[in-house]
Amino acid sequence: MNDDLTAANSGTDPVREGYGFDEAALAKWMTANVEGFRGPMEVRQFKGGQSNPTYQLVTPAQKYVLRRKPPGELLPGAHAVDREALVLSKLGAAGFPVAKVYGLCTDDAVIGTWFFVMEMVEGRIFWDATFPEVSRDERPRYLDAMNQTIALLHSYDPAAIGLGEYGKPGNYFARQISRWSRQYLADDLAGRNADMDALVEWLPGNIPEGDESTVVHGDFRCDNMIFHPTQPRVLAVLDWELSTLGHPIADFANHAMMYRMPPDIVAGLEGADLAALNIPSEAEYVAAYCARTGRSSIENWHFYLAFNLFRLAAIFHGIKGRVLRGTASSVNARDRAEAFPRLAGLAREAMEQCRG
Repeated sequence: MNDDLTAANSGTDPVREGYGFDEAALAKWMTANVEGFRGPMEVRQFKGGQSNPTYQLVTPAQKYVLRRKPPGELLPGAHAVDREALVLSKLGAAGFPVAKVYGLCTDDAVIGTWFFVMEMVEGRIFWDATFPEVSRDERPRYLDAMNQTIALLHSYDPAAIGLGEYGKPGNYFARQISRWSRQYLADDLAGRNADMDALVEWLPGNIPEGDESTVVHGDFRCDNMIFHPTQPRVLAVLDWELSTLGHPIADFANHAMMYRMPPDIVAGLEGADLAALNIPSEAEYVAAYCARTGRSSIENWHFYLAFNLFRLAAIFHGIKGRVLRGTASSVNARDRAEAFPRLAGLAREAMEQCRG
């Protein structure tokens, strides 16, 4: 992670070619559906790599954020902005830190695709998991704020907050392992990998006993949340596209995977001098989550890490296939494709640690 990455992902630009829409039609919808909206309105597009195009709406009195399905042909069920608006609304009502949703539009005639509008939360996004922008003394408080926030998410009873039908409860690991194994094995062009083959064979027979189901974020990272402008406090968790009902330890391990993750792949701490940075160790971070969620420990920790690293490697394997087919749209797709074998190797290492 570096200043160039932060600059590439932070802030807004004029709306990019192919992503524009009828701004007058949007303003008319906003007037009818968003209490207190007053024009004129300027539309800008956020730089970050979201799969759902995200825009900043600037008015004299207030800023808003618009998330929409991308234009063009889409896979069934993909880019479900209605699900994202639902989970934000329900979690916000329960007291979880998310942006307030002002309205959802499922009429393609307005701007061409479904969209929702939410508040613009002002604060800081950290693209580097070492939090280099804050002081050494303050740094552990930022890590603890993330830990506290994901523990809070996993404390909710989905049915009690209106999200009982948000996903399929139970058998989360079996379903996920089957899904990503099928996708990996089906992509002949991207090729096979010995580490992935070993994981495909080993994971299904080694799922830990016990089943839990909570709302899971699916991509809980430091760069997917907005922190208070000056305090170590999370104001809003962003990017709920992968959220569903799932196993909370799978979600937490996916987050804690930052300790094993090379920082040039996604925001990670691998290779960092944690003591010098005053960042808690992985064991300390896990213990803090356990204390908050009433657990004495997490058995089979390396299984959960192996599963999540396998899942991410399978995603990167799919990106490799799209690069080879010439259908990858992301500017960093080639880098992700090249990182695939490293991720598969990290997943294999976690699997071998399970075996002792």
